[in-house]
Amino acid sequence: MDQNHKILIYGYGNPGRQDDGLGNFFVEQTERWAKQESLTNLSFDSNYQLNIEDAANISVHDIVIFVDASLEEIDNFVLTEITPSSKVEFSMHSVSAAFVVKLCNDIYYKSPKSYLLHIKGYEWEFKQGITPGAIGNLSMAMEFMKPLLKYPEKIVSACQATNE
Repeated sequence: MDQNHKILIYGYGNPGRQDDGLGNFFVEQTERWAKQESLTNLSFDSNYQLNIEDAANISVHDIVIFVDASLEEIDNFVLTEITPSSKVEFSMHSVSAAFVVKLCNDIYYKSPKSYLLHIKGYEWEFKQGITPGAIGNLSMAMEFMKPLLKYPEKIVSACQATNE
């Protein structure tokens, strides 16, 4: 087990909009599992959306895994590597994960390996509770990620495998 890498799991979304809360719920579940496994190199954070201030938070980590619900046509979940981007993609107060990573590099001269775990969601109404299908996708994503969090050197090859 490799505990040398400082890893941040950062989930975001609105738990008051059904499956949009998948990122936050993933963080809660993974944090509980990490405590049981005594994985002291993992840190956790969650919010409704990403903000430019998150660049400071990610700058002290080696690896960052952003987790969000997906509206895209994907099978259950997909893990993609984030390429830092200076393209400003934001609405209201939110920015993209790629922009946060780029800010981290520009401001703090740090480039943590960064990934986005997209978990397929189905319902986005203004009400609490994740749908059964999305909970199934979340469970599959967690089982996929557990060995990668224990052995982070395997993340790159696993990322490539989910994109084929």
